[in-house]
Amino acid sequence: MLSFLNSKKPVSAEINGRAISVSPKETLLQAALRQGVEIPYSCRVGGCATCKCKLLKGRVKELTEASYILSDEELDQGYILACQSVPQTDVRIEVDLSRVAARRTVGARIVEQARLTHDITRLRLRLDDSLAYKAGQFAELSVAALPGVSRNYSFATAPRLDSQLEFLVRKVPGGRFSTLINEQNLVGQSAQVVGPLGDFWLRPAEAPLLLVAGGSGLAPILAMLEDAASNGVSRSVSLLFGARQPRDLYALDEIEALRRQWQGRFRFIPVLSEAGGDATWEGERGLVTEKIAGVLEAGSHAYLCGPPGMIDSAVALLMQLGVTREHIHADRFTTLRDSLAAAA
Repeated sequence: MLSFLNSKKPVSAEINGRAISVSPKETLLQAALRQGVEIPYSCRVGGCATCKCKLLKGRVKELTEASYILSDEELDQGYILACQSVPQTDVRIEVDLSRVAARRTVGARIVEQARLTHDITRLRLRLDDSLAYKAGQFAELSVAALPGVSRNYSFATAPRLDSQLEFLVRKVPGGRFSTLINEQNLVGQSAQVVGPLGDFWLRPAEAPLLLVAGGSGLAPILAMLEDAASNGVSRSVSLLFGARQPRDLYALDEIEALRRQWQGRFRFIPVLSEAGGDATWEGERGLVTEKIAGVLEAGSHAYLCGPPGMIDSAVALLMQLGVTREHIHADRFTTLRDSLAAAA
């Protein structure tokens, strides 16, 4: 039997009453944007849920698993991710357009670049105007040195009165944008920030916090902790930070300052997966997800940020340990290369 992906026949999609044509292998989001139909979106790779919409009629093929980012209630109600859904039949969907209005485009200037590790650079910008966002969210960033190219990065700082903000940019092999940020001096150049995007932020509660970060996924976790500390949050915190080698650890002074400022219990545990025979490393070794069970407090709410494999493993383990889906919040750091591979 031939897969529907081999079909050459377009199908129809009705979005909020407007009909469009969807070509073979095309996602709902791609078709909508191609034909000028507004759908909220940001990451385009199924990692943020910004493009979630309600499937009212028809069937779609989902390119990636959506259960990690959509709640059980949303799945039961027929919600899908437009960026990951290829229609198998004519479909009808409903989109909440109210989320588009919150997004703003703000000019900025790069005021500092600082190398944190061999492949992560901190980029500090001064905005031309204020931009309201929640610590943990992300934005679409573009720079004058690379016109027409933009990438998504989490805010690495809580909102500040001086209109300055930071992003942590990890160099991706073959990535034009991340290579530029990590290898060329861009201080003084203009940039543009579009946001806020995403629904990853700290929900109000009194439950203990389990925070798990991998690589540059530490950025939104730092922003959330900074914001929470400034607001006197005293929830018990267990922060697991996964990296490969000692040279991949960073922001240790910032985390120590947060620990001292925190009004409740604060545990920080860095975990190295490739410490190997490094006798100087006296900390935890292995995969960061292997350490979750040992630090998880009863009734914890979990916030996870990092590569997809880490997120998927952590979510599965947390659910086995009794953490409900509604109390697991995740932000998958997915690259454009990952997206292309999923759609192939």
